[in-house]
Amino acid sequence: MKQIISILILTVVITNLASAQKKTVAWQDGKHDLVQFSGVVVEGDSLKPIPYTSIIVQNGYRGTVSDYFGYFSFVAQEGDTLEFSAIGFQSAFFIIPDTLTNYKYSLIQVLKMDTISLPITDVYPWPTKEQFKKAFLALQLPEDDITRADRNMARSDSKERMTGMAMDASLNYKYSMQQYQSKLYYAGQLPPNNLLNPIAWAKFIKAWKNGDFKKKN
Repeated sequence: MKQIISILILTVVITNLASAQKKTVAWQDGKHDLVQFSGVVVEGDSLKPIPYTSIIVQNGYRGTVSDYFGYFSFVAQEGDTLEFSAIGFQSAFFIIPDTLTNYKYSLIQVLKMDTISLPITDVYPWPTKEQFKKAFLALQLPEDDITRADRNMARSDSKERMTGMAMDASLNYKYSMQQYQSKLYYAGQLPPNNLLNPIAWAKFIKAWKNGDFKKKN
């Protein structure tokens, strides 16, 4: 039984070695089919890399996409016709030679920029001129500039815009510096408590009577 197992193992090893030797001879003789195809896609004018270029085998479902630096690498076959396509560039084709003596092949593919002229599109706010004329005549605009300015600069509208507006860079910096200076001023001690401050209580009562704490609809 042990002799049979030894013979089987020896047969498998000899078969694998023979297969590997045949593959090595095939690569050396240039009879291989698969090729590690890699390269870079660049612009024709400035030779800058073109990122995210599609490299597809024509009439096939194999391919890849170049990275941010225009580099790509994938396994192809000898004689494959590759199509390079990118937005804003003309498509290019390349045929992998079938007379390679190595299983690797590199390429610098140049793509030319493609100018696309789109037709002019007119965008109208109204479907027809008659509807626009009717809506324009129905507008009730004030006759003088002062009335329009007073309406645009109403105190309630200005206050609403001011409260809803975010602080700019200078105000954010000023607020941060105030908080920092306050921490330095009270460093090592407790901050003051306004619970027994009569001035703070007076301001609170005044704001309460004015209705500042009422919920706004």
